Amino acid sequence: MSALPNTGAAAAADDNALWVVCLCAEWCGTCRDYRPLLQEVARKHPQMRFAWVDIEDHSDISDEFEVETFPTLLIAGRDGTRFLGPLLPHAETLSRMLSSAQPVQPSSPEVAQLLAAIERSPADFEVR
Repeated sequence: MSALPNTGAAAAADDNALWVVCLCAEWCGTCRDYRPLLQEVARKHPQMRFAWVDIEDHSDISDEFEVETFPTLLIAGRDGTRFLGPLLPHAETLSRMLSSAQPVQPSSPEVAQLLAAIERSPADFEVR
């Protein structure tokens, strides 16, 4: 799992900034295609934090999500979850989703655990 290199100064200073987490697998071609698009979206949304979680390398924090479709995207923050589900690699679709107001849903314990792990060591989750 790795955070995007551009998590944004504003996001880093704001504990309430949303996380946009791509749950993926290195062997997945669609996921590999998604990575540069996610980097592009991260540059356009510096107020948010981005992370890349390889579900095989980090099964300790991702197994409970039971990801069956790649890539699966999680958009969540301390106040709850806004989206959890598969999203094909379309930068415009993701960017529109991030720009629109999403209703907050209570986060599951798995989401809280995943975000806490990313926040402890964001450099381990860079999108490279």
